[in-house]
Amino acid sequence: MKREEAMKLVENGIAALNDALKAGHSETLERFLATLARFHNYSFGNAILIAAQKPEATHVAGFHAWKKFNRSVKKGEHGIAILAPMVSHKNREQRGPEQRDGDSGLIFGFKVAYVFDVTQTEGEPMPEFANAIGEPGDWLSHLQESIREAGIDLEYEFLPRGALGCSMPGKIRVRPDLDPGKTFAVLAHEFAHELLHQRTERRKETNQRIRETEAEAVAYAVCLSCGIDTTTRSADYIQLYRGNEETLRESLTFVQKAATEIITAIRAKHDGMAREVNSTLAA
Repeated sequence: MKREEAMKLVENGIAALNDALKAGHSETLERFLATLARFHNYSFGNAILIAAQKPEATHVAGFHAWKKFNRSVKKGEHGIAILAPMVSHKNREQRGPEQRDGDSGLIFGFKVAYVFDVTQTEGEPMPEFANAIGEPGDWLSHLQESIREAGIDLEYEFLPRGALGCSMPGKIRVRPDLDPGKTFAVLAHEFAHELLHQRTERRKETNQRIRETEAEAVAYAVCLSCGIDTTTRSADYIQLYRGNEETLRESLTFVQKAATEIITAIRAKHDGMAREVNSTLAA
């Protein structure tokens, strides 16, 4: 696949999402959010590419990366095209900060690369991911800790008009009598508001309907990433449709960014706790 074809596939994916929401169907977007939850470390465009080519994919890696897991790509399998950055280490100081990729070099373009889903490989079994099924378990404490480490004051108290939670600049309040799963979902929703709407100018650029739908989309992806039952919370994602693909892309880009930030934070804490437990057991 050529770079132009990959870019066209991204555009087609966004158009398909837009058309589905325009027609009153949110299932297509829910499938994309599920892909985003599984591949939160990929860019918005690459999440679209993966969803378009292999929506059932769960864990992807490059041909050589799979060898580190003592697995190999099966003969005859076709890769999933993604857009990989091309990085230069020359003339670093002559470029603007927006062109720098941390300390690793300068991004000057993108090329097509290929990854393969775990189902396209064979070899040693993959380690099981310690996700909760239905209940948040330790994920809830990881989320609470991440919120407080982000400089947000978190308290549990009963709120006016029966609200489950609320977000104010630098503050999150949640009802104290919710079950753990609902508490996790409400916290993820309010954390998304802090990241998307309280700390940026986006609050002025959107209406309440869009802000609530974006926050709920983030919460949906975060819950799915942690294996937490989301059936108690649902959103009318059709509300993200505002008449054109540009505004949909804008909303989903912000949703992807916020979901990635939250998922990365809580998974880092989860992995750190797992390493600590393994170290204690090995002592």
